[in-house]
Amino acid sequence: MTKRIPTKRDPVDGILLLDKPVGLSSNDALVRARRLLEARKAGHGGTLDPLAGGLLPLLFGEATKFALDSLDADKTYVAELHLGVATDTGDAEGRVLAEREVVPDATDLARAVCAFVGAIDQVPPMHSALKRDGRPLYELARAGVVVDRAPRRVTIHSIDVLRFSPPYAELRVRCSKGTYIRSLAIDLGDRLGCGAHLSRLRRERVGTLDVADAITLEALEALGLAERRARLLPADALLLGLPRVDLDIPSGSRFRHGQKLRVEPSCADASPRRVRVYGAGNELLGVALQQGSELQPQRLVAAQMTVPPAAGTGIER
Repeated sequence: MTKRIPTKRDPVDGILLLDKPVGLSSNDALVRARRLLEARKAGHGGTLDPLAGGLLPLLFGEATKFALDSLDADKTYVAELHLGVATDTGDAEGRVLAEREVVPDATDLARAVCAFVGAIDQVPPMHSALKRDGRPLYELARAGVVVDRAPRRVTIHSIDVLRFSPPYAELRVRCSKGTYIRSLAIDLGDRLGCGAHLSRLRRERVGTLDVADAITLEALEALGLAERRARLLPADALLLGLPRVDLDIPSGSRFRHGQKLRVEPSCADASPRRVRVYGAGNELLGVALQQGSELQPQRLVAAQMTVPPAAGTGIER
């Protein structure tokens, strides 16, 4: 039997884990991958600066509806800091502002990183995509304009020192959404008393997604269309951290039409929780807000997508 070749008319739904190269913007990477997959609707789940490489989840078709789940997920980075040199951008592209002798030792570094673990207030850098009056801060910074930025509360779950070879230090940082590793590098350099900037950055994880499972653009280009699309993960790969609710056929049909349902609560806690909802045949129906026995649809999936069954899940009525 001849294998059918996919065409441009086929729906393209799913998530591509891309290992983005340094020097390419996230948008340019998305444009290239979208062309290779011959997909119509596309987006990415969290921007990486051109100077940063690593995991960039690219979302296609129905998966774009869950972009916020990627943006809200914890991230893990490996960052290289150049100690003793402070720049106006906080990274290697910036103009050098000050150079100091690197005097901290490994013990000093270990103590310093501990001070940033937990909930901290962080000032976004001027060279960031954060917008002020509709303009990205980096545009203002390039024009020589500096504006006040309110501190933001972020959480650093852990910082591990992987290598310390002065003037360089390599750290693995696991953090919440909205964390600027460039700001962390600046603040860490100030705490050590020698200044620092971010010389290299690679993202390893976004939620449960890992760069070890990602593919490069070059490797993707070497594949045929069917093989490229076979690299796509189902849309619910972004949702695995949410509790699962399974519906029977009648309830699934009502859910698809956006109707509120009564289900059997899985625990005594009546606090609202976001859940991923499946219908017959293990079909992802969307995401809902469950509070007690009430299930309110939030985002619905139009196209049919199936995923491997989860062990130990039962129908909640």
